[in-house]
Amino acid sequence: MHAYRSHTCAELNKSNVGETVRLSGWVHRIRDHGGVLFIDLRDTFGVTQVLCDPDSAVFSEVEKLRSEWCIRIDGEVKARDESLVNPKLPTGEIEVYIRDLEVLGAAEELPLLVFGEQEYPEETRLRYRYLDLRREKMQANMALRADMIASVRKRMWDKGFREYQTPIITASSPEGARDFLVPSRLHPGRFYALPQAPQQFKQLIMVSGFDKYFQIAPCFRDEDPRADRSPTDFYQLDMEMSFVTQQDVFDTIQPVIQGVFEEFGGGRKVDAVWPQISYKDAAKWYGTDKPDLRNPIKMQDASEHFRGSGFAIFAKLLEQEGTEVRAIPAPGGGSRKFCDRMNAFAQKEGLPGMGYIFWRDQGEGMEAAGPLAKNIGPERTEAIRQQLGLGVGDAAFFLGGKPKQFEAVAGKARNVIGEELGLTEQDRFAFAWVVDFPIYERDEETGAVDFEHNPFSMPQGGMEALEGDPLEVLGYQYDLACNGYELVSGAIRNHRPEIMFKAFEIAGYGKEEVEKRFGGMVNAFQYGAPPHGGCAAGIDRMVMLLADEQNIREVIMFPMNQRAEDLMMNAPSEPASEQLMELGLRVIPQD
Repeated sequence: MHAYRSHTCAELNKSNVGETVRLSGWVHRIRDHGGVLFIDLRDTFGVTQVLCDPDSAVFSEVEKLRSEWCIRIDGEVKARDESLVNPKLPTGEIEVYIRDLEVLGAAEELPLLVFGEQEYPEETRLRYRYLDLRREKMQANMALRADMIASVRKRMWDKGFREYQTPIITASSPEGARDFLVPSRLHPGRFYALPQAPQQFKQLIMVSGFDKYFQIAPCFRDEDPRADRSPTDFYQLDMEMSFVTQQDVFDTIQPVIQGVFEEFGGGRKVDAVWPQISYKDAAKWYGTDKPDLRNPIKMQDASEHFRGSGFAIFAKLLEQEGTEVRAIPAPGGGSRKFCDRMNAFAQKEGLPGMGYIFWRDQGEGMEAAGPLAKNIGPERTEAIRQQLGLGVGDAAFFLGGKPKQFEAVAGKARNVIGEELGLTEQDRFAFAWVVDFPIYERDEETGAVDFEHNPFSMPQGGMEALEGDPLEVLGYQYDLACNGYELVSGAIRNHRPEIMFKAFEIAGYGKEEVEKRFGGMVNAFQYGAPPHGGCAAGIDRMVMLLADEQNIREVIMFPMNQRAEDLMMNAPSEPASEQLMELGLRVIPQD
């Protein structure tokens, strides 16, 4: 017999009755029923009930067992009484009588319990992550992650892609976040960087003639943590293709992602039609470039109804250039209680409040109520109602100013309204491509033009587009949104050196600086670079959505905490003096 097990804790059934077996695993829980000890023995595959009565030669040893001790048992498989069968377990028809026992690893008093679903502080869970990972939910999340990645790989290979690995130690490159720098021992005073993404390397792979590349790539960014973002490292499905248009990339990646969500979505609806929404319209309709289309609410411009109206705040606001009043329809939200609650929400978000109108039945007809309705009069409120397609029992909320100043709050308000009124469809994955991103933006304080989005995107219209107003230049850049999260980001790349130099020149970067910072890629583009494009999909975020988790740390094996600390391994740690001397570094104490 094998040294540790003849079967896993999920394999035994009625066909094994009468056999002598060997199992190894962890003591999940212990129950004492009149002197007979019942133990749920657990391994990564499942649970088997084992028991020991006082007649057993090892009963005294079994009595010493505690939760999470790792043990090996030999025993005889017996059928349970019909009344005691557990249909929820694959092994629920049998139990194993312990004849021999070996303790493989005793456990001290536990800082957190593995059995059950008790809540523990995140600091405790991360400090003892190896215990936290034994819990049923975490085992399921990590299995889901591994299975999903295997499925992604197979789907990419089936589409003719090959997986190539790119360097982990490389040069610093601006990708929109801070680099993690690595000091060089052989070149004192110089630093490598951990890659924020394989961006330049995957483009060089296209220049090298490989046509189709993908990689489950580790990426490193020194970022502030969020619930949907790791502060240090993450994984992405990175892909690139040659001789393709934007639509080709969409047509290639959609079946991969849609297939994965259908395979692992647990029966939830997966949209097959992915609309393409311009960045401008996404901001206008949803207040964000990652809209949640499960929520049917679409915001609208209501400015004309407030120009010259009796509501002085909006009327005066609209006299300023670049201002707008946006309406958020709220079907079913027509009560003063709900409207006051949403007004309080806006105040918590740092705004003075949020105007509203709601429509109610007064017996003889419909009436518009609320402070705004009184100020602008019945004709204007009726025009608003008709524009928004609302009726009795509905409401509308209004925010005004320069769109960039209130759009984020408007987008959050739309999400809250959709959730609270039951408008957002929960058991569904709704996808949308957001396209036509502007390449440049103007700093309102300095007036300088800089890149708003990926500087490596090909401008729509090429060199000719760069001769006009920079703020009107759109890029072949795109994001994929799913249920309010950015899932994919990509672009058709700027592979023409002369267009790249011009694009950077507009943003204030001279040719010399571009060659210094991106010399490897710029030089390569002078030797017959093909048109190419691709994208990257966030693996961690995909698993988070599929696992129905709200925090990305629930689907990462060993995540950092919110302060970018690894409490289990005590990282970051102070280097030894010898290490600093070897690298020619000195740490300056912070006051």
